[in-house]
Amino acid sequence: MSREIDYRSAGVDLDRGEREKAGFRGLLESTRDERTLSKLGLFGGLYAVPTGVLDPVLVSSTDGVGTKLKVAFLAGIHDTVGRDIVNHCVNDILVQGARPLFFLDYLAIGVLAEGVVHSVVRGVAEGCRENGCVLLGGETAQMPEFYPAGEYDLAGFVVGIVPRDRILDGSAVRAGDVLLGLPSSGLHTNGYTLARKIVFDASGLGVDDPFPGLGATVGSALLRVHRSYLHVLLGELERGSIRAMAHITGGGLPGNLPRSLPTGLGAEIRASSWTVPPLFRALQELGSVRDDEMFRVFNMGVGMVVVVPCAEADLVLARLRGSGEDAWVLGSVVEESGVHFI
Repeated sequence: MSREIDYRSAGVDLDRGEREKAGFRGLLESTRDERTLSKLGLFGGLYAVPTGVLDPVLVSSTDGVGTKLKVAFLAGIHDTVGRDIVNHCVNDILVQGARPLFFLDYLAIGVLAEGVVHSVVRGVAEGCRENGCVLLGGETAQMPEFYPAGEYDLAGFVVGIVPRDRILDGSAVRAGDVLLGLPSSGLHTNGYTLARKIVFDASGLGVDDPFPGLGATVGSALLRVHRSYLHVLLGELERGSIRAMAHITGGGLPGNLPRSLPTGLGAEIRASSWTVPPLFRALQELGSVRDDEMFRVFNMGVGMVVVVPCAEADLVLARLRGSGEDAWVLGSVVEESGVHFI
């Protein structure tokens, strides 16, 4: 007689899945606010649209952590990637003037390893609390044989709100406007396929080895959390001093800055206006990577670009620096399409 087959023997442990979900309850509840109408376990999350926002427009975005997860697997650190995905998505709607309302996560995993899912979701919840948004729900999918043992994929979805007359769509940008740069915290969540090729394959380093010239291990250097720019820029958005913003993700400055500028205008970047952080220089040296390739793949230390009127640039810069932000004048908007380094 053949052996009885059930879902667990096929690779999906429903009991462990239910235990994991029960552990999420406190994490989700820690992010709730007065507009949260649903609890864990419903088929959909319910959230009341805030009142008091004139002609409100909802703004949404979705993204994944990408192959930065491969570094998390090697290091056995799983909570930082949850913060990464929240901050990345929040920044993506921030550039259109929106503040986040709620967030949903999607976690697909091959085999449920004890504590891993809880660590990931704990990081997501922490990111939501830091950004003042609700972790409204999500999905954890067990997919044995689809993902290798010990690996998973993580994606996130954010919804935010902005008054219609405060939407940043680039239409207000003019030639002569000033570009302010805000520093990144590291690679953020982009360029990891190249970074891993350089560090692990070409250089033969491990996650616990010292990263050359950094005074940190490879794992800690590559897993630095993708920072959120919400709190440092929210005041300027409310003042109406910002004309556009660009979140510098995959594609670097050349690939992202033009997305925030109107047709016919471009950006002139002063290459000497900031010092490229040692992490990027180390990667370039270890991999013998060309300058243009580095700037096309990585953020090179510039995580967000803010476009402000020339007449207000000094005041905005002073306020940002007064709040502790190490902002600087990166360049200006010019009457020539594209991004030009001078």
